[in-house]
Amino acid sequence: MTKIKEIYPTDLKNKIDNKDDFLLIDVREDAEIEISKIKESIHIPMAEIPNNIDKIKSKKFVVVMCKSGGRSANVCEYLIQNGFKDVYNLNGGIIKWALEIDSDMSIY
Repeated sequence: MTKIKEIYPTDLKNKIDNKDDFLLIDVREDAEIEISKIKESIHIPMAEIPNNIDKIKSKKFVVVMCKSGGRSANVCEYLIQNGFKDVYNLNGGIIKWALEIDSDMSIY
């Protein structure tokens, strides 16, 4: 198992606020996206990552997120195995984001 690098919600918020050039990929399912979404994210469900790998720029800083961090860790590992270098898992997923950054966000 590859050691997955993580980014914390506060650091992700700083990247968004600074308008850094990076990619935020939300790998949750459609029904989950309807409940809550970080507007800067692009939605590619976990099962569709292999078919959409061309949409992910390998030279960019990539952050992968899901609800709590498990599925996104698996996607990070897959991306790393496919040659991506700057890949980070959002620690705690959208649940931690809602708790620490956006208290108005619904998570259920």
